[in-house]
Parts: sequence; structure tokens; C-alpha cells
Amino acid sequence: MQDDQSRASAAKKGSPFLTTREAAHYLSLSYRTLEKMRLTGNGPRFRKHGRYVRYHIADLDAWSEGRRQSSTSDGAR
Repeated sequence: MQDDQSRASAAKKGSPFLTTREAAHYLSLSYRTLEKMRLTGNGPRFRKHGRYVRYHIADLDAWSEGRRQSSTSDGAR
């Protein structure tokens, strides 16, 4: 876990924009899941830089924070 935290910290010190694979790793999701979420509109906000999709770390953090629940009966999103 510490390794993931150090990589996330290093990413924040560099460019705040992550590729789909990097963003998926940051969120502990598969990149295919993140791609599907992008198509359905229920994933984190993303940006198009030319033909490239990029995720800003602040958007990933905000999306994750919005999914916080205090119990399993809070309802699925």
C-alpha cells in the first residue's frame, strides 16, 4: 500500500494529468472499467487534450470523495 501512496504522491508532484491506465491504477480500477465509465458518463471527469484522454488528479479525488458511503445500505450509485 505504501508503494501505491508514494506513486500517487510522485504523480501529484509531476504532471497533474494522468492517462487512462494511470488514473485507473490511482483509483484501483481496471483501465477497461474506467473506459466503460467514460462511455456511460458515470465515471470521473476527464479532459481531451487533442486525441488523448487525460484525467486530472483533483477530478479523480473529487469523484472518489463523492462515492463515500458510511454503510453498505447507503444505496448503490
